[in-house]
Amino acid sequence: MARTMKALVLGQHGDIDDLKVVGDHPRPEAGPGEVVIRVGASSFNYHDVFTVKGMPGIKVPMPVVIGLDMAGQIVELGADVTGWREGDRVLVNPLNKAKGLMGEMLDGGMAEYCRVSADQLIAMPPDVSYADAAALPVAYGTAHRMLITHRTVKAGDRVLILGASGGVGTGCVMLAKQLGAEVIACAGSAEKGERLKELGADHVVNYRETDFSKWAIQHYGKPQRRTYEGGVDVVINFTGGDTWVPSLKCLKRGGTLLVCGATAGHDPKEDLRYIWSFELKVIGSNSFYHDDLSALMDMIQAGTLKPTIDKVLPLEQAAEGLRLIRDREVMGKIVVTP
Repeated sequence: MARTMKALVLGQHGDIDDLKVVGDHPRPEAGPGEVVIRVGASSFNYHDVFTVKGMPGIKVPMPVVIGLDMAGQIVELGADVTGWREGDRVLVNPLNKAKGLMGEMLDGGMAEYCRVSADQLIAMPPDVSYADAAALPVAYGTAHRMLITHRTVKAGDRVLILGASGGVGTGCVMLAKQLGAEVIACAGSAEKGERLKELGADHVVNYRETDFSKWAIQHYGKPQRRTYEGGVDVVINFTGGDTWVPSLKCLKRGGTLLVCGATAGHDPKEDLRYIWSFELKVIGSNSFYHDDLSALMDMIQAGTLKPTIDKVLPLEQAAEGLRLIRDREVMGKIVVTP
């Protein structure tokens, strides 16, 4: 058995150019309560961009193999591991309870092999591919928990989704449509808008050309404080920044603003008047759990969900895949196969 492997390694914070594919990274060995998987597929998230740049208050041990999301086959069992066998196909929950996130606080999935705790494993149904499974955790798991687990969207709701062309966004579009909502998807190009319509969006708004908040008010009417007329029922906003107040402005009385991230800024200008005057609800949703990921794989197995994957790249081109995410040139997920 080879003692080294290929891996995408971050040696210092900086730009994506600082990521290197090396051929001599130590191959992991399973300790007590751990397994080693042969990675079948791994996928990027915008969180990986932040990991490369560095985040205040988070000290990443270097060097580290990046990549939160992965699926693969068990090739080695550590002591005290029960309920699993070599050869089992598994999806990995990226949260290691003892150390933190894979690909950040310990080596992640952008490699040929990865060591994970056995309690992170979720069995894959037979008809779910490694690529589809690896696309799920951070993006679709987050969307599932925010919309379905928390029961925030119901049939007939008008749901406006910012950042709809990314991983979380495409997941929200598809899940909201399955729940019977009228979906307004916001994206940065006409091409992305057309693809979002193919995923089920009822309306698309090119935010580079049109103010999404004004569009919603023109389309549905100005929200009223004394009645429930006008506006949208739900805005899904994981961008933050200067989109925050416009999101409040287009919500109807009693409407809901859902937030699970802040890719454009976590400390936006606020206007509390809209929250109390229109009796708005701001609901946060953090991460995902095994139940969310199992439910999503069951949906893929049943043929009711197909993750949107923009490109499947070899490990040697993984850094280019992350650049596409950073520059918002993707529709859905970038998957890497080592």
